[in-house]
Amino acid sequence: MILRQITVGMMGVCCYLVACPESKKGLLIDPGGDEEKILALCEKEGVTLEYIVATHGHPDHVCGNLRIKQATGAQIVMHADDEAFFADPQVVEYFSMLGLPFSPPADRTVRHGDVLAIGSVAVKVLHTPGHTPGGICLYDGQANLFAGDTLFVGGVGRTDFPGGDSRQLLTSIKEQLLTLPPETVVWPGHGYGGAQSTIGEEKASNPFLTGGWW
Repeated sequence: MILRQITVGMMGVCCYLVACPESKKGLLIDPGGDEEKILALCEKEGVTLEYIVATHGHPDHVCGNLRIKQATGAQIVMHADDEAFFADPQVVEYFSMLGLPFSPPADRTVRHGDVLAIGSVAVKVLHTPGHTPGGICLYDGQANLFAGDTLFVGGVGRTDFPGGDSRQLLTSIKEQLLTLPPETVVWPGHGYGGAQSTIGEEKASNPFLTGGWW
């Protein structure tokens, strides 16, 4: 599997290029700005994008969706709950304070358990609400978890924005993420505590998760 992590945009979003090494078909996770940098990476790797996947609908993670879609023709993918939530005029008004564009409507909405396949590579959608109603993580079934803003290195996603729910977030982490193999690599949506970790490391040392509640 081709896997590249780059930090983009004014809010330091971790964007991921994931692709099949044989077909060179790929998906892009959370293009949060610096679109030309992202497109240059795709060209360097010889990857044709099939999907642009939003782990959630906050503008810092989707502000590059339009430009990338226009340049590549890739489909925008988002969980159905966030597609609806971020279309609400009150939600749009609130997050407009960030000064970043919202995503165009999703071409494909997904739910828990759906699979996105690109050549020989497939990722499973894990619905992990709490940071947003339709927040998702992507798991390749082998070694990698793309955690969005659900789980960071040494931290978890904030829940004080509209649509956030701290109890729901911790339940999502407990039931969907901590049940994965401990060696699973965690690729976060921001590199606040580091660029990567593992499920085992987070379960053992993440201060938000070490209270024995699981």
